[in-house]
Amino acid sequence: MMLVANSCLAELLISIVAFWMAIFTLHNDLQRREYEDSLCIFRGYIGSMTCCAQNYSYLLQAIYRYLKVIYPTQLFWQSKRVQIFLMILSWIVSFIYAFPLIFTSAISYQADDQICQVPLHFSIVTIYNIFFLYIIPVNSIMFIYLKLVRYVKKMSQHVTTANNLIRAERELKMVYRIVMLVITLLAFGFPYTIFIFMGFFTSPPKYHFRIAYIFIDVSLVFIMIIIFHSAEPLKASVKNRLFKRPTAMVQTVR
Repeated sequence: MMLVANSCLAELLISIVAFWMAIFTLHNDLQRREYEDSLCIFRGYIGSMTCCAQNYSYLLQAIYRYLKVIYPTQLFWQSKRVQIFLMILSWIVSFIYAFPLIFTSAISYQADDQICQVPLHFSIVTIYNIFFLYIIPVNSIMFIYLKLVRYVKKMSQHVTTANNLIRAERELKMVYRIVMLVITLLAFGFPYTIFIFMGFFTSPPKYHFRIAYIFIDVSLVFIMIIIFHSAEPLKASVKNRLFKRPTAMVQTVR
C-alpha cells in the first residue's frame, strides 16, 4: 500500500503543478499580455520533476510485485524499510534528473502557450527527456509484466502449491493494472508525442503545448480514479478516515 500511496502523492503533486500552470496561463490570457514571472522556470522544473516521480513510482510498484512473485521467501525485499528507501531514492533521482534542464537553460518561456517548458525541437535535452522520462520506465514495466506472465505460465505447468500460484496470479493482476495506467498515460499523451516528433523536422503548430496539456490534464483525473479503484487497501483506508468521525459522533448522540 505504501508504494501505491507514493504514486498517489506523485499524482497529487503533478496535478497541483498543472493547476498552477493553468492559472498562470489563464491570468496572462485575461490580461492579454506576454509575461514571464519569477516562478515560471521553477514551475517548469517542478513539472518535469513530478512527471519523472510519477512514472518511476509505477516502475517501483512493478519491481515490488515482481520480487514478491520471484522471491516469495525473501521477506527483506517486502519490508517497509526497503520500500521507504526505494521511494526516497526515486524522489532523489527525480530531483536530480531535472537539474540539467535548469543548468542548460533548456526550460524557457513559450509566449504563445504562456508556459515555461523545454521547446519541442531536436536537441540533446529533448532526447534525454524522452529516454529518462518515458522509454526507460515504460519499457521496464512492460518487460517486468512479460517476465511475470511467462513465470506464472511456467508455475501453472509445473507442480506447485495452490497458494503460491494464487499469490503469483494476484501480483500479476496488479502489474497488469500498472500496465493499464501506463497505456492510459500514453493514449492521452499521444498529441504531445506527435508534437515532439514534429519538432524534430519542423516547427510544431501554434499553441501546441496548450493542446497537449488539455489531454494530459484530463488523463490525471482518469489515472487517479484507476489507482483508487485498483488499490483496495488504500481505498478502504481512505473510506475509514472519511467516515470514522461521523460514525463516532452518531454513536455518541445515541
